[in-house]
Amino acid sequence: MIDTENIKVKRNLTALVEFSRIINSSLDLDFILNNVLLTCMGKFLATRGLIALKVHEKLQIKSSKGIPEELKKKFPEVSAADNTIDNEQFQNFFQEAKLQAVEKICSSDECLGVVCLGEKLNKSPFNEDDIEFLKTILNIAASAIQNSIILEEIKKVNRKLDTRIQRLNSLFELSKEFGIVSESTKVAKLLVYSVIGQFLVSKFAVVTFIEDGTRILETKFPEDQLLSILSCYDFSKLANPINEQEIISNYDKLAKIGIELIVPMELQGETKGLILLGKRINNQKYSESDIEFIYSTGSLAIISLENRRLFKEALAKQKMEEELELARGIQRNLLPKEIPAYNNFDISVLNLTSQQVGGDYYDVIPLDDNSVCITIADVSGKGVPAALLMANLQAFLKIICKQGMKLDEATALINDLVSENISDGKFITFFWMILENETKTINYVNAGHNPPLLIRDGKIIKLEKGGIILGVMKTFVPYLSESIQLKKDDVIILFTDGVTEAKNINDDEFSDEKLENMSLEISSSNAKEIMNNIKDEVQSFAKGTTQSDDITLVVIKVR
Repeated sequence: MIDTENIKVKRNLTALVEFSRIINSSLDLDFILNNVLLTCMGKFLATRGLIALKVHEKLQIKSSKGIPEELKKKFPEVSAADNTIDNEQFQNFFQEAKLQAVEKICSSDECLGVVCLGEKLNKSPFNEDDIEFLKTILNIAASAIQNSIILEEIKKVNRKLDTRIQRLNSLFELSKEFGIVSESTKVAKLLVYSVIGQFLVSKFAVVTFIEDGTRILETKFPEDQLLSILSCYDFSKLANPINEQEIISNYDKLAKIGIELIVPMELQGETKGLILLGKRINNQKYSESDIEFIYSTGSLAIISLENRRLFKEALAKQKMEEELELARGIQRNLLPKEIPAYNNFDISVLNLTSQQVGGDYYDVIPLDDNSVCITIADVSGKGVPAALLMANLQAFLKIICKQGMKLDEATALINDLVSENISDGKFITFFWMILENETKTINYVNAGHNPPLLIRDGKIIKLEKGGIILGVMKTFVPYLSESIQLKKDDVIILFTDGVTEAKNINDDEFSDEKLENMSLEISSSNAKEIMNNIKDEVQSFAKGTTQSDDITLVVIKVR
């Protein structure tokens, strides 16, 4: 008698071995699922069936037979958890699709999905042996399905890596291109072309905040309209890209003209510009990796623009340094090369220039063997204009000193000449005197300068007689002069405000009072010692600060 049960078992084993060979012969997921479903339906003569796999923790139909498309659309988004089969939505779909058997596809560590089969052709129900055999088929299929899913994930990762490598190469090439482009318009075009080439963008704009407010470098949106809209929002502190939904919610005016993505161009934590992008030609949305690439490209572009700005600043600074060096040269040439010696007077001079070119000027102009003109002045402002004005003053002095005019009349003439040649509110404080060697007398005029100190018998006489500052207006009130007979051991100290206005680290000024007090204490010394003592005291007072103005001293001691 034939043992039908053994024959049936052998056939099932053979079928399982063949099934295992077939589904493990390929890693293509569609091929595996199709064979699993056909095997299950063929074994049980089911009229319909489906396989749903876990995708992002939700079940999705991946293969089906005999189930209408409209019905498949009703498949619920249920979690691929252990209680999936008991889910009410799943049970409703199960009944509507006329499915009679459902079994999970499980690997060793997780649930991969489910297989659902419809009724049998012979209308008989699924018994325990059927369910057991179905489980065996799915146990065999689980490893093949899992391997295929893992392979698909690896392929996706590889595709992402390939894309990232390609974009890194693009960024590397762009960095070289941005490095050699100097004009801002060319930088913007290069940025636009790189983005368009990657993402097929229909409309775009590149906006910067680097120079003179908001500036549009490139745009396919209406420029005036875009500028008007941008003025309605503050993007100066924008730190992160803004996607379409946020634009619609918070920047509706930009959304109305078709902007779907805003990417800030940042430099050292500051937003220096924006990349505004419209819809892509293929209608795809911008992914996170897309936005990351656009952000990186924008960073390269803004660095290039900032380097261009810094380069222009460096050129301007270099030009300024050249002008300052020219002005320093003018100043050096204006000052006397040597001081003439007189038997009745000991004269010492000092000029310490600050880091900038100032307007201090002094001169010692011999008139004849017995008399000399000594002058000190301070031109308002700094730099080349002050140096040139100082040169004009010296030229006037050299000419007028040869005319033998009275000091007060000569001062009025100098003021008129300076007023005609001065502009922009500049002026000159000026003091000069004629020193007679044999008679030991001085005749002076002070035109608004710091009054020189005449130290006699432990007291200070300030030489203040004169008139208005040079260059403010033409002379309408005559200047006054004064003559003084000097005595043995008299000291005259001429100085500019670089002495009295020198500041310490606490922003305190050296002051006229401090200069006067120390001048009285050191007046018994010779001219050079007096000059050096004042210089040392000022420098000690201002230690730790930068000298902001020239320091000029002329010290005369009567022998």
